[in-house]
Amino acid sequence: MIRLATAADLDAVVALHTEARSTYYRGHLPDEEFAGPAELARSRAGWEAAVGRGAVLCAEHDGELAGVAAHRVDDGVAVLSQLHVAPARWRRGVGTQLHDACVAAWRAAGASRARLEVFDRNERARAFYAARGWLPDPDGPRDGDHLGLVLALAP
Repeated sequence: MIRLATAADLDAVVALHTEARSTYYRGHLPDEEFAGPAELARSRAGWEAAVGRGAVLCAEHDGELAGVAAHRVDDGVAVLSQLHVAPARWRRGVGTQLHDACVAAWRAAGASRARLEVFDRNERARAFYAARGWLPDPDGPRDGDHLGLVLALAP
């Protein structure tokens, strides 16, 4: 089931986000950069603000949080700022359900294009997005160790 996140979900959202990020950042970045106290506090504040704006979707399976996505539409361009699935739920369709829900919301909001950034060494995520039609962003292909991707949203 896909639903909007509430303030009651915040602890579970932050824990899932931290667990998912740890799986693809570990070994590529120092732990402090994705799991240190300052980063965890920054992450929690960001998720709290996004939940407060009604910009976070939760995928729930068997009564547990299985994935989250934070998104918005800015000036007609959709932005997928976060999409994370609990590693124990990878390859079970959770990410696809969240992605499809975001795309439907963007289309309903009138967006014709979407943008995201993905960690360049996260090959699993890069393959996931490529399979859904995301292409390198010609206007902003790179931001440090992240790649910019875009998706044309057909009506």
